[in-house]
Amino acid sequence: MKANFSARPQKWTYPLPYGLLLMILLLLWCGSCSSKKEDSYSNWGIYKADNASTSYSKLDQINKENISQLTVAWVFEPNDSITGDRPQNSESNPIVIDDVLYSTSARGRLFAIDAANGELKWSFDPFDGERGGGIKRGVAYWEDGTDKRILFTGGDKLFAIDASTGIPISSFGNEGKVDLNEGMRGDPDKISVIPTSPGIIFEDLLILGTEVSELYGAEPGHVRAYNVRSGELVWTFHTIPLPGQVGYESWPKDAYKYAGGANSWGGFSLDASRGMVFFSTGSPAYDYYGADRKGKNLFGNSIVAVDARTGAYIWHFQTVHHDLWDYDLPAPPNLVTVKHDGKNIDAVAQTSKVGFLYVLDRETGESLFPIEERPVPASDVPGEEAWPTQPFPLKPAPYTKQYLDETDLANYSPSSRDSLVKLFRSYRYEGLFTPPSLRGTLQFPGSRGGSSWGGAAFDASTGLLYVRSYNSPEIMLMKKVEPENAITNLSVYRKGESIYNTYCVSCHGRDRNGDEQGNPSLVGLKGRISEGDVLNKIKQGGGKMPSFSSVITDKTKEEAILSYLFENESKGSPQQEKSLLEEINNNQGASPSGQTKGSLSRYLNLTAYGYFRDSKGRPGIKPPWGKLHAINLNTGDYAWSVPLGNKPELQEGIQETGEAGSAGPTVTAGGLVFIAGTRDNKFRAFDKDTGKKLWEIDLPGFANANPSTYIVDGKQYIVLSVGGNSKNTAGSVMAFSLPD
Repeated sequence: MKANFSARPQKWTYPLPYGLLLMILLLLWCGSCSSKKEDSYSNWGIYKADNASTSYSKLDQINKENISQLTVAWVFEPNDSITGDRPQNSESNPIVIDDVLYSTSARGRLFAIDAANGELKWSFDPFDGERGGGIKRGVAYWEDGTDKRILFTGGDKLFAIDASTGIPISSFGNEGKVDLNEGMRGDPDKISVIPTSPGIIFEDLLILGTEVSELYGAEPGHVRAYNVRSGELVWTFHTIPLPGQVGYESWPKDAYKYAGGANSWGGFSLDASRGMVFFSTGSPAYDYYGADRKGKNLFGNSIVAVDARTGAYIWHFQTVHHDLWDYDLPAPPNLVTVKHDGKNIDAVAQTSKVGFLYVLDRETGESLFPIEERPVPASDVPGEEAWPTQPFPLKPAPYTKQYLDETDLANYSPSSRDSLVKLFRSYRYEGLFTPPSLRGTLQFPGSRGGSSWGGAAFDASTGLLYVRSYNSPEIMLMKKVEPENAITNLSVYRKGESIYNTYCVSCHGRDRNGDEQGNPSLVGLKGRISEGDVLNKIKQGGGKMPSFSSVITDKTKEEAILSYLFENESKGSPQQEKSLLEEINNNQGASPSGQTKGSLSRYLNLTAYGYFRDSKGRPGIKPPWGKLHAINLNTGDYAWSVPLGNKPELQEGIQETGEAGSAGPTVTAGGLVFIAGTRDNKFRAFDKDTGKKLWEIDLPGFANANPSTYIVDGKQYIVLSVGGNSKNTAGSVMAFSLPD
């Protein structure tokens, strides 16, 4: 805004006092700067759009009337694949600041891109040319005057990068980076803490969660705040409480010394006016057996509110007590305002894998709709004590199916149907919260059910919340691991095979071919990836894969698993080996009070994430498997639900089958809901009022990411991270707009 006083001097009876003139000019200048900053942030300057994690945009240039004209505006290809890479997936939700788009590639490199044309401005490689990788869902931005910074993580390091140049800020941490392994419970040289979702900025703090192993011996899921200027650790919230802290009594006495997990990996939301930050947590480790963590296990599986300046506890709500199902809360809470009992109430809406939507008062954590504690089945695994009740919200109704019977089983052919019925009857199944068992348990919803890290989008103008869902049963089969199962007198290769069959087979398969849900094939590793890179992936984890550093604890285990994965059967000298149980316990560091190391039995879920399918690999239940829903948070009622995605080869009639997916939606003032993340490689837009599909486009790869939208030079763009294909394994960032 430009002030032009010379054009209107005649309006003043007396000359304007010099001091007052300076004050007016200063106010106008500050107002202009404030507006610029506000415009920058409102343009999609934060992961999931804003501090409230609404994934909502006020832009309406692209709308219901012209969506059919939407077309590709530009494509940016990072071209940072390593030789031999297979197609990679990026889950990055780009942000836009001052007409510059910031995003990360599947390999974890940071890019600054001209948001109008997709041209590269600069890039930064946190891995210094090494393979890198791991899931990164976005970055955070902070500014103070001319000091503008991108905060993001690469591996187990936190970086502060100059937003204009791509150069690390030398005054931050150690020459621009902070080691996230420091300040945890374990030895920084032996652990690996790798966040997947970006932190959130409050004043001069970056509040950040963690991604830790889900096995025995995992690190605890600390939530931490770092000074954006210096990199100094300012506060820590212990999700596994220390003595004297809230929730300590919900664990065994010494659990804080050895228990792990309960980490916030999905991201954060922030109420800056109240100085409150909100996050949700995953399950305690080990996911499927908790004899060493008897109790409710706060703050596992909880929605938590803390003081953003200090990390001090304010309130919590636990959605699953003593989790045995890997029912993490996978996405940041949505901050919403709803009309309830005639009053406008600031609230928190939390999605879940179970398919329940929890709507809580933002200041107190009390539910706005009734919730019942209901009895649930008891565990039959020795030593386990499943919690006897679980919370069941009565409204809104679950947005995913929560109960199966034989009428729900698929019927591709008589033989397929008969085999599915036989399988169904062979497992333990008593509905939601049936615990894992030695017999094998049918888990429904599965650990990939409900909704995932993409979370929900909220439109404050209508009170509608948009969320995707996925219906997929899984199998949980528990096996005791103890000294009598020791691997003895085996060749190096066969020892590696035994380790693989214990820890890896449930995701990558007996044949090592993986599956379409992001578990890659491990066939033919030789020649396309180095043994060192494979070992780093095993130890550090990445994507859906947790760290297995607590299993591969010495050179003997390293040699064994590499020998098997690289099909080197020549390494055959028999040797004695410790039991797998002992391997875990030796790395655990502590045991429950009154018990010595190795004295407590350990059980593993040998079929973790294992699908319930027929003999040809087809889903074991009838479609639709994936849906998109609109839920009215004022009433708790559904506005609409439609299938999302399609498997044409399994489609019967006109209704699409729906598909699995983790990425979430974006809703706009133009009346549209945009969403990708289906294996048919399509990007879609729906009418936000009716659920009618208005537009779709074929993508060159799997787009497992949330879309962003912004405006530059008067033109609105929709932008999306897209995975790679055989010709372009690194993938791309694609922007869409209306034609000129």
